[in-house]
Amino acid sequence: MCDEQTRVDALEALQKTTFFPYWLDIPQRPRDEPALQRPLECDLLIVGGGFTGLWAAVQAKEADPQRDIVLIEANSIAIGASGRPAAILSTSVMHGLANAQRLFPEDMETLEQLGKENLDGFRETIERYGIECELEWGGELTVAVGDDGLDDIEKEYALYRHYGHDAHLLDRDTVQREVNSPLFNGGLWSKQRSGTVHPAKLAWGLKQVALELGVKIYENTPMVSNTRNRKGILVKTPKGRVQANKVLLATNAFASGNKKIRNRVAAIRDRIVVTDPLSDEQLASIGWKNRQGIYDTRTQLNYMRLTADNRILFGGRLDYFFGNNTDPEDDKAPEPYVRLIDNFYRTFPQLRGIRFSHAWSGPIALTTRMAVHYQHYHGGKMLYAGGYSGFGVTATRFGARVALAILDDIKVPERSLNFACSQPAYIPPEPFRWIGAKITMYALDTLDEKRGWRIPWVRMVEKMGFPITQK
Repeated sequence: MCDEQTRVDALEALQKTTFFPYWLDIPQRPRDEPALQRPLECDLLIVGGGFTGLWAAVQAKEADPQRDIVLIEANSIAIGASGRPAAILSTSVMHGLANAQRLFPEDMETLEQLGKENLDGFRETIERYGIECELEWGGELTVAVGDDGLDDIEKEYALYRHYGHDAHLLDRDTVQREVNSPLFNGGLWSKQRSGTVHPAKLAWGLKQVALELGVKIYENTPMVSNTRNRKGILVKTPKGRVQANKVLLATNAFASGNKKIRNRVAAIRDRIVVTDPLSDEQLASIGWKNRQGIYDTRTQLNYMRLTADNRILFGGRLDYFFGNNTDPEDDKAPEPYVRLIDNFYRTFPQLRGIRFSHAWSGPIALTTRMAVHYQHYHGGKMLYAGGYSGFGVTATRFGARVALAILDDIKVPERSLNFACSQPAYIPPEPFRWIGAKITMYALDTLDEKRGWRIPWVRMVEKMGFPITQK
């Protein structure tokens, strides 16, 4: 736990903070499309205007320009998880190499190749349509915290090299020359096909592309109900309805209120803070000239990156709110961010005293897989695609493409892989979910310092299927 002086300093640094995502708090935010207020028909209805829904809309229209596609979003495009992440880009489509190896060792070669092709397609689409989204290709850096972290780094390095990544193992002196932090004992730098992006600008750019391709988009239009009839699927909204041949539920954590989805998906909150812009002197004190996206090896990991205007985004402290609450009021106040800022101070003590302009939390669709899965409804006419717990900025493009193939019954090779035809494990209901989550979050927060009972508890949770530590 942080000491009282750190708590006082953190609360002082949060005095003028906006508790809203930095990415969304800009003048360039586009106006919402009008809400649906009439009945209409279409071939494909996409429910959800985050990355999965937007990538699905764009790819479906590119494949068939004549296809009649409608997208409805309950609030505003990118207001959910897609406007809130760190947005560190990766080739992984299964939440990292170690997670893919854990889940699908027999498919690793194929998944890695598909991930590289997906990242290349991601980049090509952005460049072809001229989407301005602050793309930087500085690479992805995993840093070792403590001696145990060095073992984690070396294991990860072996995986990266085995699967053909341009990966480089850094000793303490080398990693310190990259990013000056007293915590960093070593590092793994994957230099190619990774970097950072402004997630909201990417989502808004994909929205504009979809509109130009002919997709009809309706914002502030939640789905109220869905039923199967002789024509397909009837989706009702507050002031309209859509008769669709097929429906893609691209709602990730926000669909966890559905009983069937809730059985396998929990809406975990991930917290982030963003500093004021660094001065030239402050930036020089930490180096970071190559501007990599960074993950560390703490039990409850932290991740960090630079923004285009040289703020530091720093995140990674998880929490869970009863009933899969995806908009908790508690996270719109300073107190929940104190421990995160304590970790920031430990990471960059030379920046102690800097203020934080923004703080927020975002919903992660946590499953025992931590990566995309598919759930079928109404005889296969409606499909849920979700479960991203990170890496989603790029992996959602892949998940959407496979979802379209499943909905349209197109025989692509990906459909025969285990990820496309299996489900994550069952998650207990409330109140057991809330109790278990709270104990687990506390154990993760204090494991590195106190250990004790926390070790067997965390190991038990991992045996249930949740890979919640880096160990």
